[in-house]
Amino acid sequence: MARLPLEGVRILDMTVVWAGTYCATLLADMGAEVIRLESIKRLPPITRGYIPYPPKEVIEGLPAFVAAMPGREPGSRPWNRYPLFNAHGRNKLGITVDLTQSSGMDILKRLIAVSDAFVENNVTETMDKLGISYEMMRQINPRIIMLRMPAYGNSGAYRDFRSLGVHMEGVIGHTIVRGYEDMDQSSSTNVFAADAAGGAQGAFALLAALHFRKRTGKGQLIELAQAENMMPYVGRYFMDYSMNGRDSGTLGNRHTSAIQGCYPCAGADRWVNITLFDGGDWAAFCGALGNPDWTLDERFSTHSGRYENQNALDAHISQWTRKYGHYEVMHILQNVGVAAGPVIDQRDAFEDPHLKERGIFEEVYHKDVEGSHLYVGAPYRMSDMPIRIRRGPVQLGQDNEYVYKQVLGVSDEEYAELERLGHIGMDFPREDE
Repeated sequence: MARLPLEGVRILDMTVVWAGTYCATLLADMGAEVIRLESIKRLPPITRGYIPYPPKEVIEGLPAFVAAMPGREPGSRPWNRYPLFNAHGRNKLGITVDLTQSSGMDILKRLIAVSDAFVENNVTETMDKLGISYEMMRQINPRIIMLRMPAYGNSGAYRDFRSLGVHMEGVIGHTIVRGYEDMDQSSSTNVFAADAAGGAQGAFALLAALHFRKRTGKGQLIELAQAENMMPYVGRYFMDYSMNGRDSGTLGNRHTSAIQGCYPCAGADRWVNITLFDGGDWAAFCGALGNPDWTLDERFSTHSGRYENQNALDAHISQWTRKYGHYEVMHILQNVGVAAGPVIDQRDAFEDPHLKERGIFEEVYHKDVEGSHLYVGAPYRMSDMPIRIRRGPVQLGQDNEYVYKQVLGVSDEEYAELERLGHIGMDFPREDE
């Protein structure tokens, strides 16, 4: 079998929530031995849940994307059943260590000595308090690459601000342009592009640093400020303001020049997206509908007229789309060259013939989620390398014995002592213990 691109590369992963953990996932997909460093003394909020042992009534009150555990049951180890973590917990190893103890820092330093890179996306002052820095690492291992992914950078007025995707996107202005025209900013969804963008760019930057080290033998520090990383994704709005003095505001599903919208279809909560770029698209669209009388309305005779009167146009389009299923509308319009696509839910995605043929979902076994389930795999294919899910979402402390005893050469006696000190384990203590 062909070797994976990053086989032989060991990366220490001290990431939280989404952006950093996704970055490490992409590197693990490519074959790196990614070792997650966690602690049984402290559960980082959101990363593996909100609290270690949530009552079932708490889980039932949380949104599905957060707490869609099998049967909404917490199980004996809820932190291993948390869907937001398991979605990108694949292909990694995991150990536990308490870095607040001096013995824990000794373990970290021993790992740094035998590793190629270290990835983290914590608040800057959190790392400062622990004494974890690039200067410390390169004294141990001059070839080490450290990737830091703070929200706003390791310098500047915002360096120690606590932030998740919602805060970063608010600071850079993304929130103001992705809302709906008739609603305020509280209507924005809990899907934040900044997290995924930060993870992908972090993996790219680390690959570039590995390539540089291969040519020069030198390690280095990479600083990726996640908010700054997201700004080019909304660059056109900054350009519009700097060139035209125009504040774009919220556009909803509208486009800045094309006729575009999300329209209701037959069935409960079924929708389709349609885009009409120019007069050619309009003519094809009208033909697909059978050229109804309303398409001859003088207001819709030019592209600029259709754009200026899009509310009226949307009412007519919605009246037509409601007669058909969302896939039906897609096929009708795509057959005449008009861009259209259904808004699909998870059920649709699992049954979608295209996604099935592409093999985007892979069946993976995970003991703590009661058997095998479908997980989204790597976002790319390589012709000569099997990029796939090699192991399911990593459990807390799953690889303690391998890392401590084989990677670090810890004896059985020392291992037992580390267990006694609270470094090693697979369970968080209960409050009554």
